[in-house]
Amino acid sequence: MKPKDLKKTEKIITAQDILKKLKSSANPKNTKGMARFGINIENALGVSTPFLRDLAKKTGKNHQLAQDLWNSGIHEARILASMIDDFKLVTEKQMERWVKDFNSWDICDQVCMNLFDKTSFAVKKAKNWTKSSQEFVKRAGFALMASLAIHDKKMEDRQFRCFFFLIEKESKDERNFVKKAVNWALRQIGKRNRKLNKEAIRIAEKIKKIDSKSAKWIAGGALSELRSEAIQKRFKK
Repeated sequence: MKPKDLKKTEKIITAQDILKKLKSSANPKNTKGMARFGINIENALGVSTPFLRDLAKKTGKNHQLAQDLWNSGIHEARILASMIDDFKLVTEKQMERWVKDFNSWDICDQVCMNLFDKTSFAVKKAKNWTKSSQEFVKRAGFALMASLAIHDKKMEDRQFRCFFFLIEKESKDERNFVKKAVNWALRQIGKRNRKLNKEAIRIAEKIKKIDSKSAKWIAGGALSELRSEAIQKRFKK
């Protein structure tokens, strides 16, 4: 193919192109539904997640484009950025910059599940962020633990055991988005295999004895699922 022919067929995708597409697909009715689920709808367009995933497939991985989309500040653009960024090019500096921008639980969870949990810094950040006083930074630490339990099939049990201390320690945090993430992390680790299930149940029993509404809520939800017939049957198989 001649160079001039290549230019004719070459498709250039810019952040402006994607933002224009997102804005043209905005749905104010969806934003009302998002708000009912506790999502921060500031700078939100009401574009559905399936639409974003389809757009991410068409766009492909693009690290610089992901940075540009994130910097737009638009809610859905930031979720899309987490879908198209190349985890191999993500630095600790980027992770620290992005986590400080988290202002909604869905952005926090999507970034952790789509991108951050695949980086070589995931375990380190999970431990560090759970010590933060900022609600969504702290949530990100526990969201990373849950995401690693779901996605990282090679991660060893001993690494997950290191998370139990932090889960127990922070179970007294009464903030809604933190306690839900703590519960999520404990449940996902406990569903990974039989050994971790037994240990997660033991930790949940300890948490249940803590004089805190949040701790008792976290423990109750975790024990209910981890001891359920469905989970125990899965381990027997």
